[in-house]
Amino acid sequence: MGVFGVDEVKSVSVTERDSVTLNSDDTEMQRDDLIMWTFGLVLIAKINGKDNKREFYDERFRDRLKLVDQTGSLSITNTRTTDSGLYKVTSSRRETPLNTFSLTVYARLPVPVISRDCSLSSSGTSSNQSCSLLCSVLNVSDVTLSWYKGNSLLSSISVSDLSISLSLPLEVEYQDNNTYSCVINNPMSNQTTHLDIRKLCHTCPVCIYCCGSTEAVIRLVLSALVGVATVAVLVYDIRSRSLQQQKSQSNAD
Repeated sequence: MGVFGVDEVKSVSVTERDSVTLNSDDTEMQRDDLIMWTFGLVLIAKINGKDNKREFYDERFRDRLKLVDQTGSLSITNTRTTDSGLYKVTSSRRETPLNTFSLTVYARLPVPVISRDCSLSSSGTSSNQSCSLLCSVLNVSDVTLSWYKGNSLLSSISVSDLSISLSLPLEVEYQDNNTYSCVINNPMSNQTTHLDIRKLCHTCPVCIYCCGSTEAVIRLVLSALVGVATVAVLVYDIRSRSLQQQKSQSNAD
């Protein structure tokens, strides 16, 4: 957390569903004091030093706000990404705010999924000696997705405040014995998935699951047509032989 002075904004970061406490910096409330907290321009909570009476106003924070008796500090439980924003605490005994906070609540990170990129293999653009892979994550924001070879960064892609799906390609040799991993991270945490080359990159140039869905359907249709043609030829041959036998018997009679 960065602190720059009483009248400066203090930056606070937390992961969603965790709790956070924003300190009023008031060492002890006086009986004639009234501590008030705002979120943006909206009053969300206040506590009266005379009787320690607390009041909460914003339904977005229902049952998730607590005020400390002695100082009027604000605790937020079960935080959500929508809690991100500017919080200000004021006292009736002072003209300037006691504290101002910029709170950022980061979403919990999904585990990256590594899969074989069959579109490259089926289109013939990938080398016969290499395996094309994709590392993917769904519905993320404010993250970086990266491929690592050991501890060395190979490539990365970042997204800011939009909730989108990310994919990052990687091409490796079938016989590669190096350690690869895909990592997603934000300022609060990270998630890592390690690549099992032997599991994903076995050589199988003609297997159905390595083809795109369109190509697989075309192959099945062609196989069916060949089967139908073969049956038709066999039926025609049998009928021709039957007719020849009938003509031979008629001539003999």
